Amino acid sequence: MPRVSQDQLDARRQEILAAARACFARHGYEGATVRRLEEATGLSRGAIFHHFRDKDSLFLAVAEDDAATMVETVARNGLVQVMRDLLARAVSPDTTGWLGSQLEVSRRLRTDPAFAKRWAERSAAIAEATRDRLVRQREAGVLRDDVPIDVLAQFLELAYDGLVLHLAMGRPAGDLGPVLDLVEEAVRRR
Repeated sequence: MPRVSQDQLDARRQEILAAARACFARHGYEGATVRRLEEATGLSRGAIFHHFRDKDSLFLAVAEDDAATMVETVARNGLVQVMRDLLARAVSPDTTGWLGSQLEVSRRLRTDPAFAKRWAERSAAIAEATRDRLVRQREAGVLRDDVPIDVLAQFLELAYDGLVLHLAMGRPAGDLGPVLDLVEEAVRRR
C-alpha cells in the first residue's frame, strides 16, 4: 500500500475544510448531513472522518481555521483591516461560506453550552489580539487616549459584528469603504 506524505494529508485536510465550510454555510450545522458533507467534499464518510473525529469536530475545525486567520490579521494590521479584507472579498463564494460559518458559530454559542465552552479559547485569542494591537497603537501615538482600550476594543468588535451580519443577510456591500474609514477615524488620535 503506498504511503501518503504529511503534505498530502495536510492538503486533503484543507480541501475537506473548504468544502465543509461551504456546506455548513449553505445548510447550517443540522442541515449539513454526512451525506451532504460527502457530496460537498467528494469523499466518503470514512475519508472525511479519518481527518476529523465527527461532524462537530469538523465544524469546530472550520471555525478554528477561520479564527486563526483572523487572529493573524488582527495582530498584524488590526480589526479594521479584517473588515476591509472581508469587504474586498464580499462577492466571493468563499466569503459567503465564511460568513455562514460565523453565523452558525454565533447560533451555537447561544444554544450549545459544550460548544460555547470549547469556543471560549478561540474568542479570547481574537479579543487578546485586538487588545494587544490597540495597546501597541496607543503606545505609538496613533490611537486616541481619551477612551479606555477595552471600550475601543468593544466598539471595533461591534462594528465587525455589524458588518458580518450586514453581509451575511445578503445586503449589498456597495461602497462601505467610507464607513470603515469612519470606524478607523473614530479610534485614531486627532
